[in-house]
Formats: sequence, structure tokens, C-alpha cells
Amino acid sequence: MFGALAEGPSHFTGFLEAEDCVRTLEAFRAMGVPIMWKPGSGEVTVQGVGMQGLKPAAGELDLGNSGTSMRLLLGILAGQRFEVTMTGDASLCSRPMKRVTQPLKQMGAQIKGRDQANFAPLTIRGGNLHGIEFENKLGSAQVKSALLLAGMYGSGPTRIHEWLPSRDHTERMMQACGARFQQDGNILQIEATERLKPFDMIVPGDISSAAFFIAGAAMIPGSELTIEKVGLNPLRTGIVNVLKRMGAKIDMKLAAAHPEPIGTLQIVGCKLKGTRITKEEIPSLIDELPILMIAMALAEGESLITGAEELRVKETDRIHSMVHNLQGLGAQIEELPDGCLIRGVEHFHAGTAESFGDHRTAMSFAMASLCASGPIQIDGIECIATSFPNFFDHFEALRGAGKG
Repeated sequence: MFGALAEGPSHFTGFLEAEDCVRTLEAFRAMGVPIMWKPGSGEVTVQGVGMQGLKPAAGELDLGNSGTSMRLLLGILAGQRFEVTMTGDASLCSRPMKRVTQPLKQMGAQIKGRDQANFAPLTIRGGNLHGIEFENKLGSAQVKSALLLAGMYGSGPTRIHEWLPSRDHTERMMQACGARFQQDGNILQIEATERLKPFDMIVPGDISSAAFFIAGAAMIPGSELTIEKVGLNPLRTGIVNVLKRMGAKIDMKLAAAHPEPIGTLQIVGCKLKGTRITKEEIPSLIDELPILMIAMALAEGESLITGAEELRVKETDRIHSMVHNLQGLGAQIEELPDGCLIRGVEHFHAGTAESFGDHRTAMSFAMASLCASGPIQIDGIECIATSFPNFFDHFEALRGAGKG
């Protein structure tokens, strides 16, 4: 996204060739951005067209299952001089968008969609935007990012008050590209930006994808695993903090830090102990909660997750999907409005788990099979391709290494 809005070529290595990322790439191609990408190379060159260089797409922008793409694109498109319609699959079209469209309307964007622009398909026409004051009560990085992106096109500053810090990838990119962004404590401010600089970047491995193997190694006594070139942004390493609190031995070594910290994790597994996760920690590990529920279900004692109601509006209701599947495999888990209460068991039973069309639910139960008394059948695994298309290649390689 930032490469497309910059003036000149940006080169990225480590591009994740998952469906969500490819949908984003194709959306910008549809709006006239030259992008060179050879599938399988992991390298992308984006010939940026500038802040006002995007062109109307010939048809709808289909973003598949990617909520991040749709919400952040709403911010960028709010500043354009043309109309475009964005849509996606059934799951994406059922996820709430008013959290983004409402403040963008306050800034001057014209957005139409089902239920007062709460659900896609969404049609947006940019307007003469102006800055607003916004409290990020949800602790959502997607909402924050959409408003920061729109704020680059607005007259007057846009200020976002963030009481619980959420992932700051957008802020780091803005600083790398020279946007008129500044931060003072918990207040983020963006002003009208005429030009963004192109940049080159090594994209770190996604810790949300690595999380399945981090937790898998941590919850199996005697396991040892090293993960290299993974993103170690301190606002994304909540899973490491929780697992260490549960007794896992995890060593984190930083190798580079511009604009995103990259490094190595070394994990040694053990019998974990129960813990509590409260609302203050949720923004730093929201995507990792499903796999943490697996680890907690095997830990000694009691674990409690609260303040995680945002899980109910992901690709599926992740609280319900995880509790339903875990109960079917013999876990002692109780569903709460904003989380769950778990009492650890020694192992899972053999059985069947349903992905509910959610990639993180599916991958979590693949890891659960490593600690089950028999096979676990996971129905609907095709959704994994949205974020981690070669997940099972890694899974089988590591499982094979463990057996050896």
C-alpha cells in the first residue's frame, strides 16, 4: 500500500504469497499501479504512482477474505477523486465495517453499503477530507490505520487517542516513507502529506503464523525449535510473554530493527501452567488467542481469558468455534461472553474439528493433534491458504523431525 502511494519504485523481499496479500496486490494493479511479481520468488517491486496517482478500477475490487485489506483500503480510497466498490467472500461481507466507515464519513468520505455501510459490498467516493479527533476504544490497529491513511489526505490534523497500544506497523511505515506523522504518548497525529518516499524492505516473517509452531513447541515437553527471520515488533510479541509466564523457555534475539524488528526465537517445551489473559494484553496477541487456547487446554491448573470480545467478529466467532471444537476433543472449557475459562487436561481425545472457514481455527487444531490420543480430522482446511499456504509443509517437516 505504501509502495503504491510513494513516488518511484519500492522493492520488497520476503513477500508472503498468501491469498490475502495477493488480493491486495491485484487490487492496486486494478487501480493502475505497475507491480512486478514472479510467483514463488518472494520479491515484489511496486512502481509507486504517488498520493493522487490511483485510477478508477474497471470493476469491483474483490478482496476475498482479507478484512485488513478492505479496512485499510477504505482509508486510502477516502482520499481519492473517484468511486469504487469493494467486495469479498461471504465471511468478509459479514464482518462489521461501521467501525471504519463511520469515522471516515465524519472526515468527509461518502460510503454506501448494507446496514448503513456496516457490511460489504461497500461503495466509496472520496471527498474533501478534514481531520478529526478519534478515540480508538476498540484497540483496533485496522481502524487506527484506516484513519491514519485517510488523514494523509485531510485538511487539518487527525488525532487518534489510543489508550491500549495496538500494533504499530502503519506508524513505522509512515515514518519510513516521510509522512507527516508524529506521536506524543498515547496520541497519534497525522497531517496532510503531499509526497511519500519509495523504500526497500525485508518483510519479516509473520509472528501470527509462527505462533502455531511457537506454541506447539512450547506445550510439548522436550521439544526444541528455532524460528529465524521472524518479526519481533514489541507490540506483536504478547504470545511470547504469555507462554514464558506459563513456564515455557523462549529466548528472543534481535538481529535488525528498521523499520520492523527482525530476529530469532528459540523455544524449549515443557509442561505448561495455567495463566490469565486480561483486556490490557489483548491487542498484542488478538490473532494468537486460538492457539493459546490449545496450549491452555493442556496446561496444569486453570486459565482464564477475558476482554477478548473482538474475537467474535473475526473470520468466524473464534470464541465459539474454539470452545465448540475443544469440548468435542475432551477439553474442559467454558465459553464466556468475552473469552473462556479453561481447566487443563493431560491430552485431547481423537475426534473431528470444524474450521468454520477460519484459517486460525484450522491451524490451531492441526497443532492440537500433536497432543491427542488419536487422529483429529479437521474439516474445511482450504481456508488456511488465506494466510499460510504452505503451513502443512512446515507442519509435516517438524512433526517428522520430532519422530526422528
